[in-house]
Amino acid sequence: MKNLNILLIEDDMIEVMKLNRAKSSLQLNHTISEASNGEEALKLLEQKDNLPDIILLDLNMPKINGIEFLKILKADERLKYIPTIVLTTSNNQRDLLECYKIGIAGYVLKPLKYEDYVSKIEKLLSYWSINELITA
Repeated sequence: MKNLNILLIEDDMIEVMKLNRAKSSLQLNHTISEASNGEEALKLLEQKDNLPDIILLDLNMPKINGIEFLKILKADERLKYIPTIVLTTSNNQRDLLECYKIGIAGYVLKPLKYEDYVSKIEKLLSYWSINELITA
């Protein structure tokens, strides 16, 4: 399994720490870059020589929300192929439909229990680490 270069777009520091903690406890060697909002993420993505393999995106963010960010991402010729997985607490059906319309690779609800969260992250990352990914 290959190590992934992951971009996490999340404004809640506790969630950022939770993902890093899950990665450590699962002994995974993926690289996680962090952006606390969509604008910051777009700046990071301008460095076209260092694009992430996958993006984990929270929907509820300040400045540009997750759906607006997705629209900008999918309109970009190089960035639109990066698999983007929504990682959210919102099981709002309208958000879900809107995200799939725009073209996400997955929509994962964050469970409340930490053990369940670790289990979901493990499955999610192991799935993407066996995929053939496009390097734009």
